[in-house]
Amino acid sequence: MASRGVVAAGHPLSAEAGARVLREGGNAVDAAVGAALASFSLESALTGFGAGGFMIVGGPGIETAVIDFFVAAPGKGGHELTEELVPVPVHFDESTTQIFNAGAASCGVPGTAAGLALALDRYGSVPMAALAGPAARLAREGAPLNRQQAYVLRILEPIYTATPEAREIYAPDGRILGEGDVFRYPDLGDALERYGAEGVPALCAGEVPRKVEEYILARGGTLSVTDFEEYEPIVRAPVGAHYHGREVLTNPPPSAGGILVAYCLALLERMEGNGPAEIAAVMEEANLARRGDFADALAREGFARSFLDQRNLRPAGDRLGSTTHLAAMDSDGLCASVTCSNGTGSGMVVPGTGIHLNNMLGEEDLNPRGFHQSAPGVRISSMMSPTLILEDGRVRAGLGSAGSNRIRSAVLQTTLNLLAGVDPQAAVDAPRIHLEGGVLQAEPGVDEAALTRIEARGQEVFRWNERNLFFGGVQIVTRDPESGRLDGAGDPRRGGAVAHA
Repeated sequence: MASRGVVAAGHPLSAEAGARVLREGGNAVDAAVGAALASFSLESALTGFGAGGFMIVGGPGIETAVIDFFVAAPGKGGHELTEELVPVPVHFDESTTQIFNAGAASCGVPGTAAGLALALDRYGSVPMAALAGPAARLAREGAPLNRQQAYVLRILEPIYTATPEAREIYAPDGRILGEGDVFRYPDLGDALERYGAEGVPALCAGEVPRKVEEYILARGGTLSVTDFEEYEPIVRAPVGAHYHGREVLTNPPPSAGGILVAYCLALLERMEGNGPAEIAAVMEEANLARRGDFADALAREGFARSFLDQRNLRPAGDRLGSTTHLAAMDSDGLCASVTCSNGTGSGMVVPGTGIHLNNMLGEEDLNPRGFHQSAPGVRISSMMSPTLILEDGRVRAGLGSAGSNRIRSAVLQTTLNLLAGVDPQAAVDAPRIHLEGGVLQAEPGVDEAALTRIEARGQEVFRWNERNLFFGGVQIVTRDPESGRLDGAGDPRRGGAVAHA
């Protein structure tokens, strides 16, 4: 099906940018970085230089590792918070609303520039300038918004029209951009070009952090030059679980998503089935496990092992240690799975920098102890769970999802589908459920008899009329361990696409 590799991403042009890197001789990590940089303009509502994320890398001859470049709490500059978070209701449909918080008080220290550079330095073979150049052209020339990206802007319109700087690029004619409108971000193009030529210092030292500090402090936030200068990506060992003879490796603490996915898989390994009733049951167990001191304990050394050991569950070996996802696999079996997130964005678009800052300090899912409780420099917790599936020590699949608190349920169910032998696209397309706040959300197509039995046990069930990005956006790449055949899948809920090299 493909000779050099395959890339799955949240936008067709992001996937194609990665595939082009593979065709020109790059490896899977080169392709993932190239696709990620392209996504900064193609999926600008979800990612960018103001965002953070994680990349898991595995393959022949390397120890699987997670590069943590997620957002950190600001405050190392010693500035006091002088404004409150700005609550914004986001309506996914007529019945489902989630409150997000924006404004300068919501902005954490971004990590994408430092994290992607570290990944390329450790595993890549292509100069950053060669990857950033095409992405810079995309940002300057622009591309039409597809249906899914237009939907994201529509539901986030109060944030993306909250400041003159945001309106200039997202509502240049006085209305929020819609499907088919061309999105251009020239400042981002300039930033990408500088990043390719000068590396991380182009964005994390000197003039750019100074401009960010001046802009944010003037609006009541605390993000400072010192926060940028002292930020560093962290290389971590993945957390994992065994399931039906395979090893599933994912994002470790202090993030929450990966350990909860591993926990659910370990519970399902003990059960006779893995249908909606069983999945709902392990989701409920995961929700219960998050109570008490879970959020505080995530940062403790060895928490992942103790968490599973206390529940008599077997981890995988000794490997414990608004969002977009993409994954790349090359013909040699190297795989990079990367999830980046800007949250819903903060509306803080800093002029002359190409940076729209994240709102991670205002995401309720990521701040269970309350807002602004993290010490300066501490990583914000995350549900992001870039994942690898190994069979006989070789990477069989790389996947992950967008979707806020639904990331863990999307990754769990798609992983179960893959391990049941379903082809990648069918694994992604399959209807999903998610249990949160006492309500089991169900997409159309979930076994109705199973839902009725679940309701009979007293569980409230809400049935959606159509698929929705509320349930995540999973991208997958796969490689058959025997034949080497490469395949992939993009999630239609988020406009995902696959490109072969």
